[in-house]
Amino acid sequence: MQLELPWALGPADGRYVVREAAGDPPSHVLVLATLGAPQRRRLRDRRGRASATEPSPTPVPITRATVIDAAPTSRAEAELWVASAGGDEAQAALAVVTRAVRAHRIAGGDPAVRDPSLAHALVVRAGFGAGEEVADGRWSAARELPPPRAPRGRRAAVLHPQERMAALLGGHDRALACEELTLRARADLDAGAVREAALQLHAALEAAIVELGDDASSSSDLSARVDELRERAPALAELARRAAGDAGWQDRDALLAQTLQRLEAALRARIARKLSGSR
Repeated sequence: MQLELPWALGPADGRYVVREAAGDPPSHVLVLATLGAPQRRRLRDRRGRASATEPSPTPVPITRATVIDAAPTSRAEAELWVASAGGDEAQAALAVVTRAVRAHRIAGGDPAVRDPSLAHALVVRAGFGAGEEVADGRWSAARELPPPRAPRGRRAAVLHPQERMAALLGGHDRALACEELTLRARADLDAGAVREAALQLHAALEAAIVELGDDASSSSDLSARVDELRERAPALAELARRAAGDAGWQDRDALLAQTLQRLEAALRARIARKLSGSR
């Protein structure tokens, strides 16, 4: 699988061997290449330089990430795979790329390095090729996958985002700490970082119970949702404790996904109530 993303991911260009653990056979080879990177201008004059009144947009680098399955396969099998590849295969490839980005972020201690997303990809390709071809990010044959469908349900039902943004910027509403923590938990869970998701969600839930409580006093629906979150808190705290204490912890307990969904639903309910009250 190959993804092109409209920014520099962070890790240096090159080939990276990916293993689940030391001593295991390689699972993938990740090839990163930067395309069309603008040449950085050296600032000789500390006062800066004059800018055009209507400046042209500055070109941005594009990162091409090629995720290669380390297990060899026949051409016939590869052709069948390319023909049938879809969103699941793209998501699996994205998880490998995300693992590399997170490793770079941790190694460099740079919190500004962001995780990639299929929604941000300029193009996603499924392909196959000989060893040297794929090692250079090239293919014998490839197929571009259609863009991912607009998500539905929990994340798709972001209510009137422009209206909410205007309310936040205009001081008519406030962003809650639990909202940002919930988004981080969702990103971790979608990336397969289950331990991090459990720890992040624990913090989000504790903050939400306090923050949503201010609005729950005047809304029976929101009050019931907060009560449900409060009931889930002890079990989630235990889940987070287990995640923190075991580096090999990979428990995909349904409690984690279900609690995150319920927290997202409570936040959407609060947003809907706020926006309806401001009209």
